[in-house]
Order: sequence, then structure tokens, then C-alpha cells
Amino acid sequence: MSQYKNETTRIYTGPAMIAKGLVSRLNDLGISPIERNDNESSIQAGFTIGVPGQVMLYIRNDELPKAQQTIDAYLKEIGE
Repeated sequence: MSQYKNETTRIYTGPAMIAKGLVSRLNDLGISPIERNDNESSIQAGFTIGVPGQVMLYIRNDELPKAQQTIDAYLKEIGE
């Protein structure tokens, strides 16, 4: 196994609703993105940072070649 297998790349930052659509498409490819919501996490911790409703999606670097075409097509569809 590659030593870089667990390294990730951020593939999207934006509204949670749009991110869910991208997650769904990646799930269809057998890829499970990591969702990070700094605002939600900080509220739970008792302070606020980040932008409400904004999430960041990450995937493993080794999954990027398989996912890139789907990511590009989705972002083009939504006008990003």
C-alpha cells in the first residue's frame, strides 16, 4: 500500500445542498468523500468560525483520477 494512500485533496467548498449532490455522484463511483463543516464543528465546541452552510469535501488522492471527470462535469452543471 502506498504511503500516500490516506492523503486527501479538497475537491469542493460551498453550500451543503450542492455538496450533497456531488457526494451522491461520487458514492455512485464507490467513493466516499470526507465532509468537513468548520462552522458546525465550532458551534458544537462553543465558538463559531467558518461560514454557515458551507462544507468542504475531500477525497483520497488515490481516488482522484477515478473521480475527476465526475467532479468536473458536476461543477460545470451547477455553474461553478
